[in-house]
Amino acid sequence: MYYPEMSKSELLSLKLDLENQYINFKEKDLNLNIARGKPSIEQINLSREMLDIIDSESSCVSENGLDCLNYGGIDGILEMKKIFSEILGIKQENIIVGGNSSLNMMFDTISCFMTSGNSTEKPWIEQKDIKFLCPCPGYDRHFSILEYFNIEPIIINMNEDGPDMDSVERLVHEDGSIKGIWCVPKYSNPQGYTYSDEVVRRFAKLHPKASDFRIFWDNAYAVHDLSETPTNLLNIMDECIKQGNEDLPIVFCSTSKITFPGAGVAALGASNNNINLLKKRYAVQTIGYDKVNQLRHAYFLKDYKNILKHMKKHREILKPKFDIVLKYLKENFNENKIASFTEPKGGYFVSVNVMNGCASRVVELCKNAGLILTNAGATFPKGKDKYNNNIRIAPSYPEKDELSLAMQLFCICVKLATIEKLLTS
Repeated sequence: MYYPEMSKSELLSLKLDLENQYINFKEKDLNLNIARGKPSIEQINLSREMLDIIDSESSCVSENGLDCLNYGGIDGILEMKKIFSEILGIKQENIIVGGNSSLNMMFDTISCFMTSGNSTEKPWIEQKDIKFLCPCPGYDRHFSILEYFNIEPIIINMNEDGPDMDSVERLVHEDGSIKGIWCVPKYSNPQGYTYSDEVVRRFAKLHPKASDFRIFWDNAYAVHDLSETPTNLLNIMDECIKQGNEDLPIVFCSTSKITFPGAGVAALGASNNNINLLKKRYAVQTIGYDKVNQLRHAYFLKDYKNILKHMKKHREILKPKFDIVLKYLKENFNENKIASFTEPKGGYFVSVNVMNGCASRVVELCKNAGLILTNAGATFPKGKDKYNNNIRIAPSYPEKDELSLAMQLFCICVKLATIEKLLTS
C-alpha cells in the first residue's frame, strides 16, 4: 500500500512493527559498510599474479628503450600509452600516463589551469568568481576539488541520457565565468546512466563564451560492465575533432577498479594544445611517475581484448551483488512507491531516491544499527541536497550474506523514516 494514502492508525501500527524489526537488527551488533565503491578482496585477488611479473632478474626496459628503473618519461611508458589509447579511443601521442590516481590527475589539471591558464585568457585564479557545472547527483570527490579551489558549483539536472543539455548549452553560451563541467559519461556515479549519442554530440558542438572552458570527462567505468551487452559510449574526442573543438575535452581514466585500487595506473587524453600545456606542469612537478608499476600493468593487461576478459571476471563477482541490492529494493518499494532506484548496467553504484526530507534520517537510522552509508547530500556540491532524498549504495565490498543483511536493514530504515515524516507533516 502507498504510505501517504494510509490512515494515521495504520501508519502507527506499521511503525510499531518496523521498530521491532529495527531493534532486532540493533541487537545483532552489526558492522556493515556500503558507503564507498571499494573493490572486494576477491576482485583484488584477480590481479595478484601481477605482483610476480617483475622480479630482480627482469630487465625493466620499455619497448622503446626507456629504463623504467631510472629517471625520465614524465608522460609514461609506450606500452601503457597503447593500452590507454585503446580504452579511451585517443591517439597514443595524446595520452599522459601518470601515477595511481586519476583523481590526482584531475586535481593537477584544475591546479594547472588555475595558475597557468589554458588559452589566451588569464589564469583562472586571476579571474573573478569562476564557476563549474555539476550534473547532479554526482561524484562527491569532483565537488571537493571545486571546494578546495573556491570554484562555485552550478547544479545541472541529470537525466537518464545524461546532463540537461538545454541548461548546459544556455549557461556556457551566456556566462564566461563558467570554466568547465564534470562528467562521468559511462555508468555515471551514482545512477549508472550512460550519456546518449545525442548528448555527446551536443557536448562536442558547444561554443562556450569562455575560450578556456573545458569538459572534464571522467571515464572511470569505461570497461566496467555488468551485462554481456555493454552500453556504448560515443567517443567524445572524435566528435569534438569533427566540430573543430578538439581542445574542449580532457578525458581521464585509471585501472583502480581493474587491478589494484591503491596501486593502479591513471591516464588522461587530450588535444595537442592541452597535452603540451600539462606536460610543462608535469616536467616541473615530477621527474617521472612509477614506470615499474606501469610496466607491470602493461605485462599483465597486455591489450584491450585481454582487459575485457579480465573485466568479465570482475563482472562475475559484482553482478550477483547488484542483483541482491535490486532484489530487496524491488521487493520493498516496487508496490508502495515510497522510494525509486536505478538499475545500472555497469559501474559501481545504485542510486536511491527516498521521500523528500528523509535521506539524512535514513542514513542516521542505518548508522545507529551498524550500517554505514555515504552521507546524505554527498552526491551534491558542498553536501547540500535541497530535497534531502538521494542515497548512494555501493554493493561491491561486502560479502553477499553481509550485503543481504545490509539491504534488509536499509529497507526497514527507509520505511521507518518515511512513516516518521508522514506522521509529523
